[in-house]
Amino acid sequence: MVVGSSSHVGKSVTVAAICRCLVRRGISVAPFKSQNMSLNSFVTDDGGEIGMAQAMQAWAARLSPTTDMNPVLLKPKGDCISQVVLFGHPYKDVPIAEYYKETPYLLTEAVAAFRRLEEEYGHVVVEGAGGAAEVNLYDRDIANTLLAEKLNIPLILVADIERGGVFAQVYGTIRLLPEPVRPLVKGIIINKFRGDPAIFAPGVKMIEELTGVPVLGVVPYFTLPLPSEDSLSLGDKTAREFPVRIAVVRLPHISNFTDFELLEQYAAVEYVSCGAPLTGYDCIIIPGTKNTVDDLAALRAQGADRELRDARARNVPVIGICGGYQMLGKTLVDEGFESAAGVYEGIGLLDCVTRFSSYSKNTTQVERNACPVPPILSSMGTVTGYEIHMGVTGEGTDKEALCGDGRVSADGLVFGTYMHGLFLNPSAANALLSYLYGKKGLPFTSIIQGGTDPYDTLAMFFEQHVDMAAILALMKK
Repeated sequence: MVVGSSSHVGKSVTVAAICRCLVRRGISVAPFKSQNMSLNSFVTDDGGEIGMAQAMQAWAARLSPTTDMNPVLLKPKGDCISQVVLFGHPYKDVPIAEYYKETPYLLTEAVAAFRRLEEEYGHVVVEGAGGAAEVNLYDRDIANTLLAEKLNIPLILVADIERGGVFAQVYGTIRLLPEPVRPLVKGIIINKFRGDPAIFAPGVKMIEELTGVPVLGVVPYFTLPLPSEDSLSLGDKTAREFPVRIAVVRLPHISNFTDFELLEQYAAVEYVSCGAPLTGYDCIIIPGTKNTVDDLAALRAQGADRELRDARARNVPVIGICGGYQMLGKTLVDEGFESAAGVYEGIGLLDCVTRFSSYSKNTTQVERNACPVPPILSSMGTVTGYEIHMGVTGEGTDKEALCGDGRVSADGLVFGTYMHGLFLNPSAANALLSYLYGKKGLPFTSIIQGGTDPYDTLAMFFEQHVDMAAILALMKK
């Protein structure tokens, strides 16, 4: 079980690395996280919704993601309320105080999911959540201490040296763990190291002497094109230098911004606040959101609706994904399922109406053909992705953007779709980027499908800096 000294220390990537290191040795393994809180999610083959990190870890293990890998997913909605997704499907919306009353039931379900994975795959690598030493939560922490006690498996503690205070992170976390859990800590990984590791060698020895736990590795800071886990990853994003600039509106409840991580490798993708000017961008994307109606109100309050209409008047492509697509329409009618009941005016760049008339959610993997509408959609061909949304969009005069989904303006420069992952298809990314580069009179070399597997690259890098033999020995105990 991989736990952390805090959030965003590298637990998710460490689990993925261990999984790929094991499968490269011919060892069957599955990832597991009992409870995740994230608005970046993925849809399994059977239509269940899980955290994107567990999907990423499943791919590292060369498996198809399943809901047992992340039985509890919390999707924050604001005002201390989260939607609880249990085994891939909406369970209920609960305030945080009410959620903790669910702890015994959810822990039982999580342990059962772990046991099923263990029986099927033989080995399971577990990811904790946030910091392991949240002392005020020990009686209800189903992602760390309570789970560790139930499973009674070795723990590896990951700490982020880039944050500073790594000695306090490691020593403090271990000392604060409950008595039954503390002896389970069998290894430490120091993550995100910059500089000469030889200089830190005495520090490694000091950590081992202070804690009585071996340091299994010091992992240098690195970047790989892996899907981001949650909103904390947005702070790591820096737009690269490219002649084409794409603005992704950073909605208050932005979700599934992993949709744009392929574009980030070929254009200057900037995540801009709702109130930021949208002049100077070659394309504007309104991404998915957990709260379409509330985020639409935030856009309007900051004047972003006017900025979007001005961009449209300048013939700048405007694209909406999922909730962003719903916002681009003329009207949103909520019967009290997505937000407060009411009729809300959309941005009005597409002629369509969205209705929220059920708590049920559409979660499905999809394959669609882009409609032959120039100048962008007509070059996409067949694309695959997944849908995660409440609400149904229809009515209006605009044509479909993809066969069976979305809407597109007559000139093809404004379109929306429910398909997450659209621009992770090289054909879709090529269609958009070729148009944007061509508009500037610049050539664009098409993205080619395939290439080096980033999970193999991750595993090889991990093995250079971590004692994988020691981890294997822990798994045999």
